[in-house]
Amino acid sequence: MCTVCGCGGEHAHDHGHSHDHAHEHDHDHPHDHPHDHDHGHDHEHGHHYGHGAAGAQAPGMSQARMVRIEQDILGHNNRYAAENRARFAARGILALNLVSSPGSGKTTLLCRSARDLAARWPVAVIEGDQQTSFDADRIRATGAPALQVNTGKGCHLDAHMIGHALADLRPADQSVLFIENVGNLVCPAGFDLGEAAKVVILSVTEGEDKPLKYPDMFAAARLMILNKVDLLPHLAFDVERCVAFARQVNPGIELIRLSATSGEGLDLWYDWIGRRRQAVLENRVAALEADLAAARHGLQE
Repeated sequence: MCTVCGCGGEHAHDHGHSHDHAHEHDHDHPHDHPHDHDHGHDHEHGHHYGHGAAGAQAPGMSQARMVRIEQDILGHNNRYAAENRARFAARGILALNLVSSPGSGKTTLLCRSARDLAARWPVAVIEGDQQTSFDADRIRATGAPALQVNTGKGCHLDAHMIGHALADLRPADQSVLFIENVGNLVCPAGFDLGEAAKVVILSVTEGEDKPLKYPDMFAAARLMILNKVDLLPHLAFDVERCVAFARQVNPGIELIRLSATSGEGLDLWYDWIGRRRQAVLENRVAALEADLAAARHGLQE
């Protein structure tokens, strides 16, 4: 968690700019990272950290204090996430938080998805990276509106960043909003952005044991996409073993195998998005009907 990496503090935002979707947001957070040498050693099996209440280790800081700091950071973030979620719900927007390690093929999948889905629904993208606007430029080339959020030294997007990005991007009502998080399978697991679901993307060029190495992320995800399956004939990747590991961490996780390059499995991905979007729209209608009923009841009184 960010009590270790230090990137979860207050963020400075500069929003004196026009609503041009080619611009960037800078979130550069300098932090000291002293090293902690007060830990136990298991010389046969390696060094093990994070067994205390905080699930992490920090120099000169008790587990109780780390728990308090983490609760404060996440509580602050969750308030912004709740605001984002209410905004999405009111406008019938399906927001999906795409997470992965670098090189999994997230941006390639997003570009393909943006092109293919344009005829079905409005699509918009918030693109998170530490630096550069390369990925947002690739998304915009598909015709989809995209906004780059650069986090500087920060290793994840947070709900406050997403709230400001929404004000500038202004996705259409009843649209699909893809949020491409910073490539990292650790910190994004704990930060709610107000999304309907986290989607973790794992490439077959990575290790099949990733779900066990990064269990928090796979536990937080609703869907795991196993990407680049067109490369399986050339790799020693055990798909069933990987799936078993993922379900060991999260028995309810859904799975789609696809290739953003060949197109294999994309229909399953688009159908999954369609079902989630329909649920969002149905919930919006139900909420509006409930508000209308409450208003009528108030008039009758």
